[in-house]
Amino acid sequence: MDINYAAILPEIILSLVGVLVMVLVPSLKKEQQATLGWVSVGGIAAALVAAASQVGTASSPAFYGMIVQDEFGTVARILLLTVSGLIAASAIPYLRRENILRGEFFSLLLFATVGMCFMASSSDLVMTFLGLETLSIATYILAGMRQKADVKSAEAAWKYFILGAFSTSFMLYGIAFLYGQAGSTGYSEIASYIAVGDYGATLYLGVGLLLVGFGFKVAMAPFHVWAPDVYQGAPLPVTSHLAVGSKAAGFIALVRIVQQVTPGVNEFWADALWMGAVLTMAIGNVAALSQRNLKRLLAYSSIAHAGYILVGVTAHNQLGAQGVLYYLSAYALMTIGALVVIQIISLKGEAGIELDDFKGIGFKAPFLTMSLSIFLISMAGIPATAGFMGKFFLFSAAVQQGLYWLVVIAVITSAVGLYYYLRVIVVMFMQQGSSQPLSVEMTGALRTIIVLLVLGTLLLGLYPAPLLELANGAVQF
Repeated sequence: MDINYAAILPEIILSLVGVLVMVLVPSLKKEQQATLGWVSVGGIAAALVAAASQVGTASSPAFYGMIVQDEFGTVARILLLTVSGLIAASAIPYLRRENILRGEFFSLLLFATVGMCFMASSSDLVMTFLGLETLSIATYILAGMRQKADVKSAEAAWKYFILGAFSTSFMLYGIAFLYGQAGSTGYSEIASYIAVGDYGATLYLGVGLLLVGFGFKVAMAPFHVWAPDVYQGAPLPVTSHLAVGSKAAGFIALVRIVQQVTPGVNEFWADALWMGAVLTMAIGNVAALSQRNLKRLLAYSSIAHAGYILVGVTAHNQLGAQGVLYYLSAYALMTIGALVVIQIISLKGEAGIELDDFKGIGFKAPFLTMSLSIFLISMAGIPATAGFMGKFFLFSAAVQQGLYWLVVIAVITSAVGLYYYLRVIVVMFMQQGSSQPLSVEMTGALRTIIVLLVLGTLLLGLYPAPLLELANGAVQF
């Protein structure tokens, strides 16, 4: 239980680079701020190397039990760092176009990533809360980056801040109740207390309040109401961060708590989670049917995908935890990919992202529209894509636990989702649009990112074994 700085080496690197970027901001001219973006990408890459070097390391506590260095945390941090690196690299052209290219964006993204990584490696509720708040405070500011040019950005920041602060109070009360019952906020101590079996309604109340806090972070119904407006109003790179990075960190922390901390209250978790999963899948998919703005459509899509992931969490078995890690990886590829394509096609001020604006553009920018089609097909869960394999593992975990009715509901809602994903493809390739050519600016970095995301989406669908084996080794709690 010593200090062990090696256990938090990725977080140390990110923090140092984040501070460096902040210090350098005043010394660089506006047109030179892109350099700070690439410095941040380099910092994330260094942190990623540090995290990857810990694969296979024996599990050990650090910082007096506040942090645990184990395979689950290592794999989770690799995923979160990869997501942040892709977002940082793809954000530079967007920020330049929108005239908000400032080093503060990258510094805040780095600090948000520090919070996500701490959530993945935490072994104490207090540290989990600190990681969550580090992530949230940075993201509140990021959501309002375009507030001078777009009132929706300011609205998104305020809505996220107010509702986020409200959900924080629920989580704090939950932690307080658990501490009052178990006499500790450490994961292992709470698990030992629950194993004795001498607990009452206070513990259930604490677990329920904790679930409310996580439910807000991952956009689980009925705590999802903030997501559509915030996703739509935030700048596109921040939408990627909210939809993928922030959501993934919330699910990773939730899986660790369900698997490690409260195994003695599985029935309570199962009842709360399956109801949340059904509501989330149903509301996300049905509400997406009527959306005409692609950012808002993907916001409801993100809510629906949170419901699918909750199916794996509800299963509460090794295959479920394994499926959650796999699906989060697949979800990251296809969601970041779709939002990057929309970012490139959109005009300044994020104009031109209504569904009608995509009419007939299929053959005007074939590389972008074909890539977007692959990402949407994967989201729909069509075979030979990462999305299909991810759903297969999640639903198999539920079947393994005898949750057949939950799988039936998940399949039905997935079929509903198939309609609005394919509708976008139909609009792009089969409907008449403007005869004017489509003008897009795409850097070599953006093209490389899209190619990598497309290849990853297809590779995970055709050859899932390596990632599945890595996830299997990570969930040996």
